[in-house]
Amino acid sequence: MWRPGTVYRKESIVIRRYFLVVAVLACAGCGASGTDDSSSVIDNLPDSTEERFTIVCTTAMVSDVVKQVVGEHAEVVGLLGESVDPHIYQPNRGDMQRLGSADLVIYSGLLLEGKFDDAFDQLEKGGKPVVGVTEQIEKSYLRFPKEFDGHPDPHVWMDVAAWSRCVEEVAKHAVIHLPEHEESILENAAAYRASLQELDDYVKKVIASIPEEQRVLVTAHDAFGYFARAYSIEVKAPQGITTESSPGVNDINRLVDFLVERKVKSIFIESSVSQENIQALIEGAKQQGLDVAIKGPLYSDAMGPAGEYAGTYIGMLDHNATLITRALGGNAPPGGMQGKLDLSEKAP
Repeated sequence: MWRPGTVYRKESIVIRRYFLVVAVLACAGCGASGTDDSSSVIDNLPDSTEERFTIVCTTAMVSDVVKQVVGEHAEVVGLLGESVDPHIYQPNRGDMQRLGSADLVIYSGLLLEGKFDDAFDQLEKGGKPVVGVTEQIEKSYLRFPKEFDGHPDPHVWMDVAAWSRCVEEVAKHAVIHLPEHEESILENAAAYRASLQELDDYVKKVIASIPEEQRVLVTAHDAFGYFARAYSIEVKAPQGITTESSPGVNDINRLVDFLVERKVKSIFIESSVSQENIQALIEGAKQQGLDVAIKGPLYSDAMGPAGEYAGTYIGMLDHNATLITRALGGNAPPGGMQGKLDLSEKAP
């Protein structure tokens, strides 16, 4: 059974990984759910007998924070990549094997990865340390939309200041498991929080430059509630907080009427969400004489491509804020906060 402060011995990790490989080989002929297969698990195991502490994360946003905090002191494995919707993602056999082989599991929380809940419960019952980084945020800070049946909105990363609080949570657990690297971990966390403060200031500044009557953000689903609250922009969406919900005809019609009344000329698609409802809005508005342009994509439940600037949390929010600002008539540099964006290639 795991206890806080436990430091895993190298020999036990090597033995555990050995039995993992044996188990994977034994299952090689079995049918698998999802698109992953057992060979990828073996391929991802380090060749060296010097096994590193392994942290398995769910979303790319969480993985990015963990990498920034632990640096070179642990191997960080992310399960959900580009354009993967965490609301509906069903963990497959490969995911379960990676979770089982982890020394520490870190996820976002607040029911974002709802289909992982049973897996997390089983891991905790088996003594595995499992951490939801948004679960410790003060209840008073969270949003509780009435349509979400008493559950908080899980899209906390859309408010940079709120997400910065999650850096503290990651650092706390990293120090528990890697106490020999405490000084480095805390330095990394402090430096990253300073970068997030710079990002938060930038987003506030550019969004505030949008003329007030044009400061309306219409997106595919309701993932931008924290963004709206933090940066004073009105947000509308045809689909609810979770992409498992489906808007009705009346929902679409009400939003079309809103677009026409406010003369909203740009609405945004998202990288991980179907465009179907956005197309319905455009067609409905056109029938009432309003031409609406599609902008985006914005990154909501997933970051941009791995290895690119938008494939980092800072790049993701920089991309969103800069694109929104420029599309709605505000002032933002074309390259974004760090001059690294190329929005000309992001047309839908």
